[in-house]
Amino acid sequence: MTDDSQRNFRSVYYEKVGFRGVEEKKSLEILLKDDRLDVASWFLGKLKESRLWFPFVEDIEKLCTFSQRFPLPSMYRVLVWKVLLGILPPHHDSHAQVMAYRKDQYSDVLHALTVVRFISDATPQGEVYLRMYQLESGKLPRSPSFPLELEDEVFLAIAKAMEEMVEDSVDCYWITRCFVKQFNNKYRDALPQLPRAFEQYLNLEDSRLLSHLKTCSAVSKLPYDLWFKRCFAGCLPESSLQRVWDKVVSGSCKILVFVAVEILLTFKIKVMALNSAEKITKFLENIPQDSSDAIVSKAIDLWHKHCGTPVHSA
Repeated sequence: MTDDSQRNFRSVYYEKVGFRGVEEKKSLEILLKDDRLDVASWFLGKLKESRLWFPFVEDIEKLCTFSQRFPLPSMYRVLVWKVLLGILPPHHDSHAQVMAYRKDQYSDVLHALTVVRFISDATPQGEVYLRMYQLESGKLPRSPSFPLELEDEVFLAIAKAMEEMVEDSVDCYWITRCFVKQFNNKYRDALPQLPRAFEQYLNLEDSRLLSHLKTCSAVSKLPYDLWFKRCFAGCLPESSLQRVWDKVVSGSCKILVFVAVEILLTFKIKVMALNSAEKITKFLENIPQDSSDAIVSKAIDLWHKHCGTPVHSA
């Protein structure tokens, strides 16, 4: 029996006896320890812009493909996110040095905001992250009493959800900061197309449900900002949300479309019983939480069904 055949047999066997993901966990450990991911300098952002980065793109792509194809084990999620978001270089030997730099930068920005009295010990942690992000982005307002912009509200929602997923405050800030930055930059052109894609795939899955939404004039009033700007932060519990964000971090914003579609399919009976756009939107903004794990699992299946399953190359 070949190595691939043995692996496929083991994977099927593990799933049958309830240990799904055992082989995938081993594969991820190998990827994270692979010396081919070596990057000499911790200036990862600079390397991405230079020729020095190109020899290592393929290896980062393998990690992205793994994250898209398989669920990430909880014990590795923060590490994988930090590598894919560019917070850490791929080579694990450099992680301690780079994180020391990240912690110093975190402390310096925090100290600066404290000195100018923009934050205090009483400031909620999410708002602290927002002010740090604003300062580093050159968008800090002249006074903390100035009203928040829509993009600030989005950042706060994502930061609040991230606090439930990431225990360490330094990690939490950097992951939130880089998640938001990547989402706004990498998916800038794709985001305006997501509502249209949602309508397209909902029509494929349940045209009658879409017709009901159109009859109620609800299609244009659905909570698209909650879904496609906040990435379901504040809509799904963090235990389910992190599985969606695995896919976003690793390169797919389209997963958000299928989560939205699956929410409509899951609560079809309830939605069909509502006869106004306002009632439908209000319900979708506050969906019951007890079905969220099933919704995310089915949404990922829908995503693979319509977009294909990435092939992980050895």
